[in-house]
Amino acid sequence: MELSEAMRTTGAVRAFTSDPVPPEVLHRVLDDARFAPSGGNQQGWHVTLVRDPALRRRLADMSARTWERYLAEQAAGFRAFNPLDPAPPDVEVPEGLRPHPMLEAIEDVPEVLLVTVDLRTLAVMDRDLDRFSIIGGASLYPFVQNLLLAARNQGLGGVVTTFLAASEPEAGPLVGLPEGHAIAALVGLGTPVHQVSRLRRHPVEAFTTVDRVDGPAFTLDA
Repeated sequence: MELSEAMRTTGAVRAFTSDPVPPEVLHRVLDDARFAPSGGNQQGWHVTLVRDPALRRRLADMSARTWERYLAEQAAGFRAFNPLDPAPPDVEVPEGLRPHPMLEAIEDVPEVLLVTVDLRTLAVMDRDLDRFSIIGGASLYPFVQNLLLAARNQGLGGVVTTFLAASEPEAGPLVGLPEGHAIAALVGLGTPVHQVSRLRRHPVEAFTTVDRVDGPAFTLDA
């Protein structure tokens, strides 16, 4: 698949057919994804293929608790889990919240990948700033995005969830997470029930400026 098409059509796929992912296809996906950049080329990521249905269900249930909290904070008018405008801890979880499709059917997802990272491999340039850190993810999440792009190239789809990270103290022992490692994502892969073909994103002019963050928009006429 041509790169531009893959980038423009790799949407979040949360519902999958029952078709298995052949081992050689999954290997190709991982083999391509590994060429993601990372700080110092440390490649601190690790992928665990979660195939035990009981383990999948426990991880999904932990993730679902955070998903429900996410929806509850949104329903209360907050940007969910935002550290600058946090919702109060006693925010009410309303009845009838929609379940997450992948988590609800986790036992039937063709492949579930747990992505973790060795924290010792990260160079976190903003660690001493008086705000929450974002830089460490630059050595990990390009790999996760590569997983999705590589899967799309193989005719598959996937979705990245990060809900499980909130339950790391509980989930870590279940998956043998070593000390100094962190849970980054739970990724579902498979053949999409419906392949997204058109994504909605802001135009270039909405997020690109010249010389300053508050400078003039970059346009073809600039």
